[in-house]
Amino acid sequence: MSVIRMNFSTFSCLVLLLLSSQATLNSQPHAYSSPGINKPLMEIVPFFRPHPELADDFGKYRSVLKFYDGTPVKTRSDWKKRREEIQNTWRGLMGDWPPLIKKPKIECLAQERRENFTQHQVRVEIAPEQQTVDGYLLIPDGKMLSPAVLVVYYDAETGIGLGKELRDFGYQLAKRGFVALSIGTPEFCSLQPPYKPLYGSGRGEAPLQPLSALAYVAANCHTALANLPEVDPNYIGIIGHSYGGKWAMFASCLYEKFTCAVWSDPGIVFDESRANINYWEPWYLGYEPGRQRQRGIPSTANPRTGAYKELIRKGHDLHELHTLMAPRPFLVSGGAEDPSNRWEALNHTLAVNTLLGYTNRVAMTNRKSHSPTPESNEQVYAFFEYFLKPVQ
Repeated sequence: MSVIRMNFSTFSCLVLLLLSSQATLNSQPHAYSSPGINKPLMEIVPFFRPHPELADDFGKYRSVLKFYDGTPVKTRSDWKKRREEIQNTWRGLMGDWPPLIKKPKIECLAQERRENFTQHQVRVEIAPEQQTVDGYLLIPDGKMLSPAVLVVYYDAETGIGLGKELRDFGYQLAKRGFVALSIGTPEFCSLQPPYKPLYGSGRGEAPLQPLSALAYVAANCHTALANLPEVDPNYIGIIGHSYGGKWAMFASCLYEKFTCAVWSDPGIVFDESRANINYWEPWYLGYEPGRQRQRGIPSTANPRTGAYKELIRKGHDLHELHTLMAPRPFLVSGGAEDPSNRWEALNHTLAVNTLLGYTNRVAMTNRKSHSPTPESNEQVYAFFEYFLKPVQ
């Protein structure tokens, strides 16, 4: 067992950093946690800052504090307009959503007791024409309003502990007192051809890119959770790993009612040197009606398609999407696809939060593996404990 030694000066600096972070969070509007130094904050406070060598390094990414015509963003009012510009641009390229469902139906198919919560097998209404997705709703014991988290992945079972290990976010959060809804991929976002795209408000409109459709699904699931009597609608987060991390990222950025989000190693920027950061594929952003590109990194023989092609051609990258979260908190639980140098992209959201008067809203942890680890998951749970547990 290794022993960490620090002198008094180092320890004092850490304590001062912790106190400063706590004071900053609690002094700003809409503080997310109760006063006093607490264990979740102690676990996550080091991750709100990049390594010193990456501080203020904005990489190759176009400044988000300039409108697309080059006009600088100087005030909060400017940012509001710039945010609308970014959101409208991305929505325009990915397809406009159908109207959100005001009261999504949740049908309970079965239920069972598990430890300190009840597990409901459910079917949730997620799209027009009463389209649904199957999932699991975990409700902890007790009569108080609880925070909630939407867990998204290929399948619903993994999120409740019936799949690959260390991806059981719903199960772990339910044990900690969170309501959790775990869902898998809906039919119209199939990862296998033939694809069945979700259309906008009318069949005459262009189909949605799958990641936009998945974000729309998540938005309706948020409403379904918010309508539950057990859930505090002001404290609903979202998490996903890998494919689910992409889903959670697009959902939380495009739907501002998510209080906070965790994106586990999705690949937070476009990177054609990494085969797993495959936003170009038709089940993400590369869908193009009547055309089916071959799997794999884009090349002359296998060119880009769909919205991804247009995003690259026009110089956009995902750092723009991240800024739609500001000032809502998010954590990048980074692994093989999101190493520490991704702070070059995250620094752009830090700059937006600085303009808005907020700190400690952007965090990143790092591990070597793509798969989550026990340590990285504990950091995830501490993040949710801090930002989703209401002020006492």
